[in-house]
Amino acid sequence: MAARSLWRSRARVLALAGTAACGGAAAAAVATSDDPATALKLCTVVPVRLARDAATVASIAFDYQYSLLGLPDGSEERARIKHEVHLRSALKLQELCFKNGGIYIKLGQHIGQLEYLVPEEYVKTMRESMLNKCPVSSYDQVHEVFKKELGETPDKVFTEFDPVPIASASLAQVHVARTHDGRKVAVKVQHTHMTDTAAADHATVDFIVNTLHRIFPSFDYRWLVDEISESLPKELDFLVEAKNSEKCMDNFRKLSPHIADYVYAPKVYWNLSTSKLLIMEFMDGAQINDVKTIRELGIQPSEVSKLVSQAFAEMMFKHGFVHCDPHAANLLVRPMPSRSIFGNKKPQLVLLDHGLYKELDVSTRTNYAALWKALVFADAKAIKENSVKLGAGEDLCALFAGILTMRPWNRVVDPAIDHLVIQGSDSERSELQMYASQYFSEISELLRRLPRVILLMLKTNDCLRSVNTALVLHGYLFICIYRILLCSFTFWAISAFLPCV
Repeated sequence: MAARSLWRSRARVLALAGTAACGGAAAAAVATSDDPATALKLCTVVPVRLARDAATVASIAFDYQYSLLGLPDGSEERARIKHEVHLRSALKLQELCFKNGGIYIKLGQHIGQLEYLVPEEYVKTMRESMLNKCPVSSYDQVHEVFKKELGETPDKVFTEFDPVPIASASLAQVHVARTHDGRKVAVKVQHTHMTDTAAADHATVDFIVNTLHRIFPSFDYRWLVDEISESLPKELDFLVEAKNSEKCMDNFRKLSPHIADYVYAPKVYWNLSTSKLLIMEFMDGAQINDVKTIRELGIQPSEVSKLVSQAFAEMMFKHGFVHCDPHAANLLVRPMPSRSIFGNKKPQLVLLDHGLYKELDVSTRTNYAALWKALVFADAKAIKENSVKLGAGEDLCALFAGILTMRPWNRVVDPAIDHLVIQGSDSERSELQMYASQYFSEISELLRRLPRVILLMLKTNDCLRSVNTALVLHGYLFICIYRILLCSFTFWAISAFLPCV
């Protein structure tokens, strides 16, 4: 609630800032604002960011139009030049995201997770940079957040506080500290500029995406702006994140007790946490895609892959409350205490960053599970029926199935037992990238058409695919995942309806 109120207040200040920038009345806007300091900051920052955005978009648009002019569709020359333009444009977009920070980093991260939905050059560029090279707030800025939120400096709140963050993301960074009773904790501190410029950034991104759509109708990512409009205010309130983590663990204990011990979220220290500060139990563990360290811990990567798939299947089909940002930096693995089989320890999955969750109603869960069942059994009729129920429409159901499985339609409906197995070879990647490029306009239309909750499931699906690909290298992966999904659905259906019999 506080986050939404803050969002609305920033939007009002943004309106003043926009008027000032366009009409030369910045002094009047600052003087009449109920938050003069923020209004002044926005009056200064917004025009600069908007000019930077416009210059980048114009440069990218001109590059595409000029470089591809006169090159025939389908020619090798056009494909080569298009690849070069994609790469140049991705680097320009990357530079823009880093310069503006905040919501732009979030957008870059999202693009980096849409494998085969946007050109490979964009995905690879964003994925390699956005997750591990985010801007870092200075210690003075961290000090400022502590003073505003707790009325004390970090050295007073904790006996030890490392001023150098161990990780930084688009919205916040994490420091290591020790409480007065000796407990080691992770301190998540929101970047100071986020609440000041989030509404302004959203407005400029919205303007640019809509402008690009008018110039290039096939480029329609307005759904992405809509999703950020809904999710960002919640992600900016760390108390919402804390509640999500506790609800997630409660769901596993109540609804999935058979794997509850194998899934963990850090304990929250509520007495020290606020909407901009989140104090959590510090977690040691290997990053989910660090296969070497996982093996050194005595854990089999295949066991981790199975656990990740099962845990998220439980969230999707039984809990209806799904962690929607399961990229590698948000998932850790550690050994289960006192559990081993012939020297191999059982893994425990540690879920971090609970800011983005989606709730799935029973109808959506049922249709989504039925769609996966149809995909596993290559049932073309059921695939179409359930794709339509989820919003894809009859004309794009084959494309929807292809995006979910990363298989062309002729493979999706192939009755062979291994029809959904992805080998990860270079030739297969080239096939998938060509498939995505060929149907770019249709993909954009599908993403516009699908409900936002399904779009978040696609993002989650892509994140899990990337994580599991790093863990399992021999193609058995995806048929294993789909069987787990199907088993989870069957178990959920029996659990849900057995009391009614």
